[in-house]
Amino acid sequence: MEQIFGRTNGLKPSEKKRLVNLYRRRVPADRLLTAELANTLAGLSDEIGRPVSLLLDRGGHVIRVAVGDAKEVPIPEGAYIETRLSGYRLIHTHLGKGGLSRPDLSALFLHRLDVMAALEIEDGQPRTLHLALLSPPKADEEDWQILPSRPYHEYLEWDLGGAVEALEEELSRQARVLDLQDGSGERAILVGIDRGEGTQAEVDLAELAELARTAGAIVTHKELVYRPVLDARYVVGRGKIEDLQSKAYHENAATLIFGLELSPAQARELEAATSLKVLDRTQLILDIFAQHARTPEAKVQVELAQLKYLLPRLVGRGRSLSRLGGGIGTRGPGETKLEQDRRRLQDRIAELTRKLQEISGRRQETRRQRERGGLPIVSVVGYTNAGKTTLMQALAKKGEQGENKLFATLRPLTRRGFLPSLGEVLYTDTVGFIRHMPDELMEAFRSTLEELRDADVLLHVLDASQEGALERYAVVEQILRDLEVEAPKILVLSKADRAGGYDLEFLRERLGGLAVSAVNGGGLPELKQEIAEELIARGTRPAAWTQSGYVPDATR
Repeated sequence: MEQIFGRTNGLKPSEKKRLVNLYRRRVPADRLLTAELANTLAGLSDEIGRPVSLLLDRGGHVIRVAVGDAKEVPIPEGAYIETRLSGYRLIHTHLGKGGLSRPDLSALFLHRLDVMAALEIEDGQPRTLHLALLSPPKADEEDWQILPSRPYHEYLEWDLGGAVEALEEELSRQARVLDLQDGSGERAILVGIDRGEGTQAEVDLAELAELARTAGAIVTHKELVYRPVLDARYVVGRGKIEDLQSKAYHENAATLIFGLELSPAQARELEAATSLKVLDRTQLILDIFAQHARTPEAKVQVELAQLKYLLPRLVGRGRSLSRLGGGIGTRGPGETKLEQDRRRLQDRIAELTRKLQEISGRRQETRRQRERGGLPIVSVVGYTNAGKTTLMQALAKKGEQGENKLFATLRPLTRRGFLPSLGEVLYTDTVGFIRHMPDELMEAFRSTLEELRDADVLLHVLDASQEGALERYAVVEQILRDLEVEAPKILVLSKADRAGGYDLEFLRERLGGLAVSAVNGGGLPELKQEIAEELIARGTRPAAWTQSGYVPDATR
């Protein structure tokens, strides 16, 4: 038996049967409704004293019947793509006079309905019909266009199919124009959260934009929302979510990216409310790592981090996994499928963990071989995109030039270099750090990062040309403390050729450090000299001393 939704309490069995019979109605595909259906709705609505709502598909079949107005109708999720409407039309009755309400128009827009219609009922007869369609994304009107209210019979021959086709053609045309302008990347809207942090929230939003760009997204809009206390369900509140969906519609964006980690429940609610893809900052970073993973070791580390992030979010993945809710009386094929997926993930996590342990063992053997070789180790660390790879290439005179992207280097790199008055050294580079580094990544890359403990000297590379350098410096120092790295550090103020003189002077006063440009070579001789002096101070002997047996007088 077909279900009747909405406020059905108190209805007689005969009234419920008449409501169920509405599922057998059929309307021509290119028409909004028929006179017979309009009269049936009017008589039934007048009899029960409540509005009646119908949801019809493109073929004119009734797929939902509800007692109440438009908000009582559950509309199937994910029924459209960016260049199309949902394929559903919603018709409901009004007892007495009154046009389309704000909730009616919100439902039209949020679900991208083909049309929203309200039929006025008077003395059990259909009277005036109120209609609204979506506006094209770049139109001057609001998100919707309200057609003139007319007696219902004047709309019986209205060409609904032609109106819908014209709107979808405009959606497709504007999507093609945007693709030509911006490329074929995924269009996204960024949502930053200001919890009273002031300028730091703006810096975080700018960093989120850089993460999105690195992941291949086209940022169409950035929204910084002041929210000291997050909404448990919608993070930034239902009203703001509707504003963001409106912006996504007008910018032809299919993705919302939030600048914090969402709980599994929040992600589900946001996707259900917006019908958009919803990502959080952690997912974005994991995606970037997955794109840049080239070596077998990096691929294992990234996949392990992704699976650990996915595992607690497996419940409620509705669109990709079949499931029933938890609790007594709900176990069945869906729950079995869920448990199978969870078990497969756990088995894969265990397998990857074993592989990572094997890789860690081989890495330890490589470190022992380096130690037997006797060459001092200089490790390059820093915030992502600080210029570590470019600096290492300049110091070692070999290797790849760095890219202006976040997390462009994931695999540990080791290069031989030469320091005047000291001789050969080994330079090593590791994955870059970032504020609020996902725990899953820190755990997966721990074996790689632990190599920093073997360094004789650390070069902490800080991008002096970007705003928020002090905060990025603090982030890196805290991660090094968490990893229990105790090697002496030399601060390198990189990209000095792009930094302002005042910024460099400010950082020198607050943090010290050497201003270096790896691109034009400025400051490199001084940096090499300081590295050599630090290594000698730690007991590293220059090659000339070792060959001659000379030992300097420590008292001189």
